[in-house]
Amino acid sequence: MANTTNFGWETPDDTDLVKDGAAAIRTLGSSIDTSFVDLKGGTTGQVLAKASNTDLDFTWSAADPLSILDAKGDLISATAADTPARLAVGTDGQILTADSTTSTGLKWATSSSGSETLLSTTSLSGTATTISSISGAYKHLRIWIYDLDITTATAAQIRFNFNSDLGNHYSGVVGSIPGTILDKSNDIGYVTPDRNLSTAATDSSIILDVYHYANTDTHKPFMSNGIYWDATAATLGGVLTFGGYASTSAITSIRIFSSSAQSFTGTVKIYGVN
Repeated sequence: MANTTNFGWETPDDTDLVKDGAAAIRTLGSSIDTSFVDLKGGTTGQVLAKASNTDLDFTWSAADPLSILDAKGDLISATAADTPARLAVGTDGQILTADSTTSTGLKWATSSSGSETLLSTTSLSGTATTISSISGAYKHLRIWIYDLDITTATAAQIRFNFNSDLGNHYSGVVGSIPGTILDKSNDIGYVTPDRNLSTAATDSSIILDVYHYANTDTHKPFMSNGIYWDATAATLGGVLTFGGYASTSAITSIRIFSSSAQSFTGTVKIYGVN
């Protein structure tokens, strides 16, 4: 019997008897069937790829991985060896993080340290504004109030309380410049700078940091610092407040109000901090 040049499949010789033809054809067919066994199988959309340098050694694999991308920011990951998969883009500010519990071993997540995520922006009006449904998914809160203006030229203070809690659960020490250090404690949460604004004062602002605000095991320390312009006296002042909210309840809302029922305007941005 002769053999083919490339794959060595057995074929009949020219001098073989006709009676040997059937056996020769069966032998040739069996050899071809064995050699091309890797062509079997596969699923819709897969392509044939070489598995090794051995002749006719193939494997079925997913199509060109670029074809699985369908949105801006998508990444190619894998769910197993030689199994590419699409990882959809995350949201603004997230970072790519390893996570063995996901199918691709990766996920988009909020940075675990130092990053800030804007949770809400609210325009202040009237004598009080309550912001509710604050997400508890972060470690700390940063509350920035700016463009503050008391609508009547009267000395006033901007104050806070949390969770509509009017109990005697707030305390703090206030240092004002110019001024003296005062010990403040009352039932409505005196935690902000003294304000002495007039209608011309629209550049005053406060930063209030509340630590471990979503923790249900501890009280909540806070620190605020603010700067104000007293247009009447042409005086620039600043106030720094340290204090605490004596409650183990997670903070889910904050009320911002005027100490003397004066109307005021401004903008408040709430950030979640990790």
